[in-house]
Amino acid sequence: MGKLTKKEAKDRRHRRLRVKVSGTAEVPRLSVCRTGIHIYAQLIDDVKGVTLASASTTEKAMREQKLAANIKSAQVIGKTIAERGLERQMKKVVFDRGGFKYHGVVKALADAAREAGLEF
Repeated sequence: MGKLTKKEAKDRRHRRLRVKVSGTAEVPRLSVCRTGIHIYAQLIDDVKGVTLASASTTEKAMREQKLAANIKSAQVIGKTIAERGLERQMKKVVFDRGGFKYHGVVKALADAAREAGLEF
């Protein structure tokens, strides 16, 4: 077995993480995805398999602010997803970093969501 590519390593970390992390209607899963251009966050109920709330840099309001995949944008997305979750009475969540390492953009999004009122 040779060395893993970056994508294979990320996918392996994500599979390992998803064994332990699952969301419900009361405690949804906060899933984060980061690409080279955009950042996406979703609150997911894994029991029903539905997205309860979402926020991303591709939304019209976010595009007008010229947000990209950087720490400043991650803070805005984290605050937005927390506000949308709190509107739906979702205070507690479980954090799914999506196989990404917990630093930089992913950490900034998580910290902003915590500051805005989500607990995880």
